[in-house]
Amino acid sequence: MKNLTMLFALFMLAFSCTVKNDSKQISGAKLTPQWQEELPGVWKSEINEPADFNLLSVSGKEPRQDAIKKMKNAPIPIDQKEVEAFTRNGKTYVRFPLEKEEQIFGLGLNFKTVHQRGKILRLHMDHYTGKDDGRSHAPVPFFISSKGYGVFINAARYIDIYVGSGVTKDSKHPAKVVDRNVGKGWSSRPYSDNIEFVVPEEGVELIMFTGENMMDVVRRFNLYCGGGTLPPKWGLGFWQRTPTRYSDNDQRKEVAGFEKNNFPLDVLGLEPGWHSKAYPCTFEWDEGRYPDPAGFTKEMSEKGVYLNLWCNPYLWPDSNLDKKMKNYTGSHTVWCGTVPDYTIPEARKIMQDHFNKHQLDIGVSGYKIDEVDGFDHWLWPDVATFPSGKDGEQMRQTYGTQMMTLTDEIYRRKNERTYGLIRAANAGSVSYPYVIYNDYYSHRDFITALINSSFNGVLWTPEVRQSKSSEEWVRRMQSVCFSPMAMLNAWASGTKPWSFPDVYKACQDVAFLRMQMLPYIYSTFAQYHFEGTPPFRAMELTEGYYAKAEETQGKLDDTNNPYEEAVKKEVKDQYMMGDYVLVAPMFAGEKERKVVLPRGKWYDFYTGKYVGDGEVIKVKPGLDKIPLFVKDGGILPMIPSIRQTAEWNNNTPLEIRVYGKADGTFKLYDDDGKTFDFEKGKYTMKSLSVSNGKGSIKDEHTGGPWNFGKVSWKFMTK
Repeated sequence: MKNLTMLFALFMLAFSCTVKNDSKQISGAKLTPQWQEELPGVWKSEINEPADFNLLSVSGKEPRQDAIKKMKNAPIPIDQKEVEAFTRNGKTYVRFPLEKEEQIFGLGLNFKTVHQRGKILRLHMDHYTGKDDGRSHAPVPFFISSKGYGVFINAARYIDIYVGSGVTKDSKHPAKVVDRNVGKGWSSRPYSDNIEFVVPEEGVELIMFTGENMMDVVRRFNLYCGGGTLPPKWGLGFWQRTPTRYSDNDQRKEVAGFEKNNFPLDVLGLEPGWHSKAYPCTFEWDEGRYPDPAGFTKEMSEKGVYLNLWCNPYLWPDSNLDKKMKNYTGSHTVWCGTVPDYTIPEARKIMQDHFNKHQLDIGVSGYKIDEVDGFDHWLWPDVATFPSGKDGEQMRQTYGTQMMTLTDEIYRRKNERTYGLIRAANAGSVSYPYVIYNDYYSHRDFITALINSSFNGVLWTPEVRQSKSSEEWVRRMQSVCFSPMAMLNAWASGTKPWSFPDVYKACQDVAFLRMQMLPYIYSTFAQYHFEGTPPFRAMELTEGYYAKAEETQGKLDDTNNPYEEAVKKEVKDQYMMGDYVLVAPMFAGEKERKVVLPRGKWYDFYTGKYVGDGEVIKVKPGLDKIPLFVKDGGILPMIPSIRQTAEWNNNTPLEIRVYGKADGTFKLYDDDGKTFDFEKGKYTMKSLSVSNGKGSIKDEHTGGPWNFGKVSWKFMTK
């Protein structure tokens, strides 16, 4: 009897080690994850033992608890009993329910699709090659449901996602069985009522975000990851990246060309030729092309031009950096260059000291970090090992984030904001001052990517490189001026804004329009930082646009109710800039286009005239304008045309444009535009309000600079 008692005790001990609570399990046994509310509308569940190394541990940012706590409580809108998980063969499997009309958004930076239901994805860091299959520059494992919740899978692994594609035999809503031999309606893709994913680890941390709508969900996700970045003012001016092997004298001629042609220019991007050797890199100046880097940087600064330096992170063999990094690099090389392991503090310090000595201390303003994404045939393979113990897969999913954190830290120590470009980002990078770009070059798909960026906590630029015609050139220039980074990337083509003389005036006009709208754009980025609201966003995140399933059933009609039909379909060629401006880019070959207006009155940006309410309209803007529309009650603070952000100072006149007849408000933000002092409360926020046709200004926060002079109001709608 004593032996039986001991055996029973041992059994119970072993069982308790395997099943600690409802979210711990015996291998293969299904469980229902238990959700604990960490913050209002933020719920966490752990399946077994999640890995310590994950996407958020790499980003290193703390949740903006103060901002999240200001948001309303939001219950979980799904039946928690229908969420299932189990672990088998070293992998964790999780299933969430999907309703009939429910739509899914997010799941990485996709270029061709906004709706993700029906997709099968492997979220895998890679260069985008023209197919939305999960391989992307930002394979963010976060999905948002039209029901008002989202789930973040916090794992630094390749994650397989089946979005309404897998049909289970125990489904509560089984698909109809059809005999293909005699029946109609047979489908190779029967109805599926679930979203499932597989994480190749023994456990995983899941974080659910809930809200009154999808925008609330996105806000909470962004705030949980640290809140959106607030770029320096100069970062929102115009950028020109110059040909690879330009010298300092070539750069001087480039700047002089912008002055002569009266075109905005704040940032000059130096491509690989600034390095003494590149592919892989030395991170040291080429003495032939740049004999006096410090003097050149100072000279550009005096002209109001900031320098941004291209790099990839792979070290030239036997270079000064490579020798110092000898014990901190991985087993494989990239282009024969060694790959530092920046999860090791000593490696980070070596690189940061080098950045400071050779670039930051002489005034370089930021970096373009290239080739941290893929392809498989040149990047390190998954079999690679690293001295920290991280494997090739973990490093691939997080290397872009590692580079962002490394550079952000040194600029923060100098109390200088930076803004740059990156080819790889993931969850947790929302607060870092980097915009994603790539070598794929489809104008339409670039706009779809810009829309999708708002679901994934990243920024994307539809940069301009070259064009086949002047029409394509001006259409691309118009789009990029309404994006997070207005940039012409001429590293290979040598193009200039005036390369197509017949449309130069239109290009010049839209660039200056962006400069005029900087107070609005800058305030929109402040909203990103303080509230988590994406500055450029999908229409589905706009009030009055996304129709819920119960609102559309029985109403869809191409003739009598075209708006409902348009909302039901995937719209991927228009987006919002801030709360008030709807941007509808034109593409080469188009003379007119359709625009889907959300419910509520909308007005033409240029004239203030009424254009529609909750309907589909057609516009013919001509070649010289990009279609822009403003929501009823919209307030747009604008300044006179300036060529450089340095001209925006404490005496800059402010014109406040008002659209429509409804009352409206706008929070106008300002600070020194360069430092992180705003994080200490040194900023100014004023509430601009319109009521009964009269405008007023009220102080919200007065702890910092106010770079405006005379204020005037302009009511655009007569």
